[in-house]
Amino acid sequence: MVNMKIVEEPSSFGINYPYGQGGAAQESTLKLRVQPANFSGPPHFRRLVGRCFNSIIADYKYNFCPFSNITQHEQGVHWNPYNGVLGVWQEWEVENNTFVAMLMKDGDSCGTDLFRSVKVSFECGNASKIVDVSEPVKCNYHLVFKSPLVCHADAMLVYPTLDPELQEAWDQLEGEAARGELTDKGYKKRLRKILEKAGLLMTQESHKSLVQKAEEVKQEQVKEGEFESLDSCKAEFKKLQNQVKSLMSQLGLGGSQNAVTDADQAT
Repeated sequence: MVNMKIVEEPSSFGINYPYGQGGAAQESTLKLRVQPANFSGPPHFRRLVGRCFNSIIADYKYNFCPFSNITQHEQGVHWNPYNGVLGVWQEWEVENNTFVAMLMKDGDSCGTDLFRSVKVSFECGNASKIVDVSEPVKCNYHLVFKSPLVCHADAMLVYPTLDPELQEAWDQLEGEAARGELTDKGYKKRLRKILEKAGLLMTQESHKSLVQKAEEVKQEQVKEGEFESLDSCKAEFKKLQNQVKSLMSQLGLGGSQNAVTDADQAT
């Protein structure tokens, strides 16, 4: 038997600022697989840093902490209700010089090599609040957030948020594109580089390093007998089960299938 600790929803402020408030409360929080990225985007969005917004939709409570994480808490009476992290802040989705959505990725496991993620889109509203959450694709969620911060016509423009050096690089890129000197693929590739330098998009190398660190932490936790959830415990047991099957097959030991089946039934 493995002792599993039941924990509460993450503290956005404590996780983003480990040396500030909330540090002592981390023992009672859900654990994020990866650390949130730094703040980026429209400067006036800094007003959302350190804040969280709650809403109950279709028997689920959602807790959205911009530039930190999104969690989901099942409200129904079940023997094993889901309480976990749907996504962690990583980057913006940018289209046509506009901040289209926040992308929260690398949430809780949702099967083999699949992790929950959330796309947060914005609408103009009198108050900042969650108005809708859906799951168009398994484990990929869409959250709609209303806020007065996006009501101005230029509130979500990307170009004004860039440093002069990057603005100049973008101007040059647009000029080359207008003269037909670039393919569409080449234009998108160079624009992405500009947005990566601005910290609005995450580089592949940075994401790879982030996931690698998360996997290292996970393996250490498994060695210590700690699991994020019942599902992760089952997943690790399945891996061990397959390893036992393979090993017994290599050794040519009879009754390997029965031994594994008995172990499975014991769980």
